[in-house]
Amino acid sequence: MKLVVAIPASVVSDTPHLREKTSKVGLIGRAAAIFRVNEIVVYADNPKVNQRADVDLIATLLEYMETPQYLRKRLFKIEPRLQYAGILPPLRTPHHPLNSKAANLKVGEYREGVVLSESKEGLLVDVGVEQPALLREKQFDVGKRVTLQIVKAGEHVEVQAVSREVPSYWGYMVTVERRSLKRLIEDRKFGLTVGTSIKGAKWAGIAGELAGKWRKADSVLVAFGAPTRGLYEIAKDEGVKLVELVDFVVNTIPAQGTETVRTEEALLATLAILNVQFGV
Repeated sequence: MKLVVAIPASVVSDTPHLREKTSKVGLIGRAAAIFRVNEIVVYADNPKVNQRADVDLIATLLEYMETPQYLRKRLFKIEPRLQYAGILPPLRTPHHPLNSKAANLKVGEYREGVVLSESKEGLLVDVGVEQPALLREKQFDVGKRVTLQIVKAGEHVEVQAVSREVPSYWGYMVTVERRSLKRLIEDRKFGLTVGTSIKGAKWAGIAGELAGKWRKADSVLVAFGAPTRGLYEIAKDEGVKLVELVDFVVNTIPAQGTETVRTEEALLATLAILNVQFGV
């Protein structure tokens, strides 16, 4: 089952400084990785404001976080949006290995790599060790990021492209929806859609019915609102009722002790409950 979360561009709108924006996005990326989210969609949630800059900032920071450290300099240029990228917390997921020695590679292990150049034997790929690995296939362009498996370790490392799903959590992908939450849900045809809101049904009263739908779904979207405007308000601005847009509207933090719950806090709380209930 594919788990997708939708995060509004306004998640950083109430944070004036880039450093704090970066820190907030870091919390979102960590929560997604902890609970094995497969995709994060950043969606435009306020049609009255040009949110392109915020959408691009969130997406860029999340993509930077997801990229293994040893590939970041090859895949990202120095730019203002990454000025405070150093404060982003490490994901420490399986595709972010700490080993940087070819001698410690094991046949069968998986790595992310970037194609550096072409040779007579194949492609030379950076997999995060001292020297490039050899990929005896030439179907990838230089600069392409590829998921690989070690087929020969030692002094000369060889790899092969992975054509099937890696058997462990391999990070999240980031996509952008610049139009609206409504268009995202209508276009993607998820097997199950869940909205989170303080106005939603309490988790205890809806968990059983939701569980039945969850087990049958091949993809699940869990959508979150903005700091100052929840999903009901966002849906209303898009000319639709939230209860008609999603399958369930759930309150995952009943009897909250604060007037509001920030998006990154709601994300962590909701994914924790889903993890306990469904083992997402």
